[in-house]
Amino acid sequence: MFPYLMRRIANYALLLFIATSLAYLLASASLDPANNWNREDPSLNWDAINAALVQYNISSDLPVWGRYITWLREVATSWNWGVTPKGESVNALLATKIAVSVRLVFLGAMIGMVGGVALGAWTATRQYKLSDRAISLLAMIVISTPAMVLAILLQVLAVHINRTTGYQIFEFTGEGEGFLGRAQHLLLPTLSMSLGSIASYSRYQRNLMLDTLGADYVRTARAKGLRKHQAATRHALRTALIPMATYFAFALAGLFTGAAITERVYGWHGMGEYSINSIASYDINGVTAVVAFSGLCTLTGALLSDVFVAIVDPRVRVS
Repeated sequence: MFPYLMRRIANYALLLFIATSLAYLLASASLDPANNWNREDPSLNWDAINAALVQYNISSDLPVWGRYITWLREVATSWNWGVTPKGESVNALLATKIAVSVRLVFLGAMIGMVGGVALGAWTATRQYKLSDRAISLLAMIVISTPAMVLAILLQVLAVHINRTTGYQIFEFTGEGEGFLGRAQHLLLPTLSMSLGSIASYSRYQRNLMLDTLGADYVRTARAKGLRKHQAATRHALRTALIPMATYFAFALAGLFTGAAITERVYGWHGMGEYSINSIASYDINGVTAVVAFSGLCTLTGALLSDVFVAIVDPRVRVS
């Protein structure tokens, strides 16, 4: 197992380096940080602006390859990811944004994955029954509803519940203070993110479970005396989880950077919002850092899926 994981980590590290380097080169070639200022404003001191951009190593007047070498040396020697066109430290911004996104995304992702797998496996064992059809219909409605519409509907419902009960149960703007305040502010965004994941994952898991429930080894287990529930959980579900592990891995990065709509609606200033703002502000270093973080999340998820697959699939351990 250990040599297998070491080979995978080495491959992922190389892929991450290549992807991050390409992101920096493309961002440097296409983004001009000087566009953050009005070029037609005569009151601006363009000499000072250009001097600052040169000092920050993001001026379009500098060769792209030279900027890349300087940036790579700074990252490799001091883990300095540079500054924004306004002079803010990208390291400091990332630390704040990642901390915000982790609180929002981690819980929603766990609820979505576990809930989606459990719901999909359960509906597969009740194929074509009323409960299966009802859950399938609800899942398709949630999947078809845009994330912004779903978030706003949840806000409207929360306001109605608060007014009906007379208590401020739900809070949905900002992050809150203290444990109780943060829990109140976290409830609706977490629900907004997890509902879509539960609906999507349940559809995948249901189809995978239907394939494995009819397999020969499941019928053999039933013939040997295992009850339907035991055969479904010990044999069918275990096999159906293998492709789901890979799907979870490549959805991990999208959870952080793809939560921009949820963050905007609920006032959470995390990685999703930062990824959009960095492009809009021609922030070369910020865009590169977002790509590196997204790649790290994806490759971490892929590594975890490799470990999970090796645990549930004996053929991987044997090979």
